[in-house]
Amino acid sequence: MKLLTSFILNISLFALATAAMAQSDPVVMVINGKEVKLSEFTYSFKKNNSEGVIDRKTVDEYVPLFVNFKLKVAAAEEARYDTLTSMQNDLRSYREQMLMPTLNDPDFIEREALKTYNNTAARFGSDDILVASHILVLMRQDATAEQQVAAKARIDSIYQALQAGADFAELAKKCSDDKASAVRGGSLGQFGKGMMIPDFEKAAYALQAGQVSQPVKSTVGWHIIKLEDRHPFESYEYHHDNIISFLEQQGIREAAANHLVDSLAQRDGVIRDEIISRLFDQLKATDAEQRFLAQEYYDGSMMFEICSREIWKPAAADKAGQLAYFKKHKKEYAWTEPHYRGIVVYSRDEATAAAVKAVLKKEKDPYKWEELLKQTFNTDSLKRVVVTYGIYTQGKNKVVDKMAFKQSVEPNTLKDFPIVNVYGKMLTKPETMADVENEVVADYQAFKEREWVEQLRQKYTYSVDESVLQTIK
Repeated sequence: MKLLTSFILNISLFALATAAMAQSDPVVMVINGKEVKLSEFTYSFKKNNSEGVIDRKTVDEYVPLFVNFKLKVAAAEEARYDTLTSMQNDLRSYREQMLMPTLNDPDFIEREALKTYNNTAARFGSDDILVASHILVLMRQDATAEQQVAAKARIDSIYQALQAGADFAELAKKCSDDKASAVRGGSLGQFGKGMMIPDFEKAAYALQAGQVSQPVKSTVGWHIIKLEDRHPFESYEYHHDNIISFLEQQGIREAAANHLVDSLAQRDGVIRDEIISRLFDQLKATDAEQRFLAQEYYDGSMMFEICSREIWKPAAADKAGQLAYFKKHKKEYAWTEPHYRGIVVYSRDEATAAAVKAVLKKEKDPYKWEELLKQTFNTDSLKRVVVTYGIYTQGKNKVVDKMAFKQSVEPNTLKDFPIVNVYGKMLTKPETMADVENEVVADYQAFKEREWVEQLRQKYTYSVDESVLQTIK
């Protein structure tokens, strides 16, 4: 079948290529029984240590990171994360996204191009194609007698100027009420029968190339028409490249790829996904870049899914574990500069500002202030305060800089909320875990992940062939 020519592999040649690849692409490591070829490791190493990467690693530094990554993938495979519906859908979407731009069905595209040409030619029929410009003086159909006289006088004066030798394009730019065409010197481009209003069209088709019409009245006003050219509708070959460009803008390449896949599925009596998987496997076999990208995407998706479900989310929810971690590592969260913990409150008026101060005196926990003020002073019908909570260092907020750090700066103001105050406390070090919660959560997640990786290193076997590794050092 002609459309399969680009995708069917010659089995014997592929076998020879595979054998040759095995000699030139040795196994550099084995992770839980799975071989990692030198080409895959080299690809990953170079990609993650290219120019512009801040924390670049040597090969020796990168090996344990790569092993850890693959161990996480092994754990995800053992837990059968690849059978999750969400994972299956994600991988299916990735395969299709990567495959479709590589497919081509030139016969389909050519048929669509010819169909487009024939439909366009049928609209024009045997009538010539016109290329024309015009100058328009607008006149509403319900124009008064006075307005009609004024419009006619104006178009006549323009026509007289043309008769006296004035340049048509320059007059169109200055005088035409059709501003879209006026900037192009009145040019309307190419058109055929049925594409313009009847009175205009009739007058235009009565002209010969180079002629300028007398004023012509239509439903929108008065026109002076200059016929630039007229000719029969050109051949398919003449329009071919422009039609292809037009169809490409409409997504013909994607449509052709989809048609190819659907045709193969119908021919083989299988579902569409099976054809996509088959063609994607062939693509990976012949394109190393695609093969590495696909492996990287699969591994990354598996790693993210298991880490998210079994490490990151549980650690983020483990408040007791976070607190214990914070107490053990409290010195690591010391600050080198003062911080102001509190809220900035913009009030609508002085009475509201006074009420805010009274409410805050009754609540000692600063982490509850923001929500308390919003619930107390803002309703669906009236917003009386704007509140922002934060732990600020100098330079982060001009209001805090002015009112807490006592800096000579002009604080920000909000329209309709002219009264601004800050409430809080200056700290030289974190008082509670809540003062550095984001940092603690991130560090605790990393800590739990390191623990887990050590367990994986005990659970799974892995080995690295140093002699192969030396070839890229």
